[in-house]
Parts: sequence; C-alpha cells; structure tokens
Amino acid sequence: MREPEFQDRYEGGRVLADHLRRHARQPGTLVLALPRGGVPVGAEVARKLGVPLDVFLVRKLGTPGHEELAMGAIASGGVRVLNREVVNELNIGREQIEAAARREAVELQRREESYREGRPPPNVRGRTVLLVDDGLATGTTMRAAVAALRLLEPAAIIVAVPVAAAESCESLAQVADEVICVRMPEPFYSVGLWYRDFAQTEDDEVRALLAEATREGAASEAQPSA
Repeated sequence: MREPEFQDRYEGGRVLADHLRRHARQPGTLVLALPRGGVPVGAEVARKLGVPLDVFLVRKLGTPGHEELAMGAIASGGVRVLNREVVNELNIGREQIEAAARREAVELQRREESYREGRPPPNVRGRTVLLVDDGLATGTTMRAAVAALRLLEPAAIIVAVPVAAAESCESLAQVADEVICVRMPEPFYSVGLWYRDFAQTEDDEVRALLAEATREGAASEAQPSA
C-alpha cells in the first residue's frame, strides 16, 4: 500500500491549485465546492487563484427500496435532474419522484441557509466554473452536480479534484468540459486512504471558510486598481 498523497484537504487544495494556474484572476471564473469535504479544498484553490468561492449543493434522489441507487438529484438553484434510464427501467412513478425530491429538498434548504448565512447563491451563467471536491471514488455525486450545473448555463464546467479513481475521471470527461485529477493511484479503494488526515469536515468549518472567502473578496474589490 502506498503512502497517502496529501497531509489533509488543505494541502490537496494547494496542490490542485497549481494545476489550475491558467485560471488565476480570470474574470468570470468561480470555484464551486461540493460540501462538505470539498470546501477546504475549494477554499485553497480559490485563495491561490484569486477567484471567488461558493458551494454547490447536491442531494441524491435514492430509488425507493434501493436508496443507494440514484434515480436523480436536486441541486442549488432549484435544479432537478433525473436518470431516465433508471426511472423507466424500474417503472418509478411521478409521486415517488416527488416524495423523494421533497425529502431531500428539506436538507438541501437547511444547508443552503446554514452555509450561506443570508448570502445569495452566485449567478453562474456565462462563467467558467471550477467544480471542486476532495476526491472521486465512483463519481456519482460529481456527475449529478455537473448535470445540474449545466442547466444553469455556465460557459464551461471544469471538474477538479486532488485524487480520484482513473475510471471516474474518464467517465466524467464525457460530461464536463475538462477534468483535472491530480493523482490517480492504483489500486484506488477510497478517497480517504490518500489523505493522512481525513477527519470529517463539519458545518462550522464550511461556514467559516465561506465567510472568510467573502470577506477577502470584498476587501479585494475595495482596493483601488493600479
């Protein structure tokens, strides 16, 4: 078994930022991190690149009786995507879909309110979005995030992670405009194995990182241009 690739998510974010240098201080570029583990990574990327940070919340819609199987997802901005293949194959009715969506919407709304603390979600239309997480195992959540984000009409979606399973990176390349996977160790097993410290990211940490990024962005805008 190889040694972990990164000390923690913050180091993963700094290394990832080095692979995204061409986006540094580019107008219209935005980092959207997937909570919760993606936020420390995204915070370092945004800080090093000098671009805004926000979160993009995704909640999987589990198939009735087989909750681990996604029949779709809901996301920030009131977006909903359905996996029509799963819905049709399992003959899932509209009422079942609506019930699952209502349940997940409650948690999504709770997190939106908790993390943003009154700040409105960003307008991504026409912008280059760096969609960041701490890693990709199956890539299911990230695929749902890309599909949902696409409906909000960004100019480009770049999936970026410090570590991932190679097959997940290849799969996501079919739906994202670009995929940056810094490390693709084999065998992969799980994301957490490649961090020495993979302690759960708590809501307080997410709020603090977002608030700090907002303050830094406001301070930067307030500085007179050269």
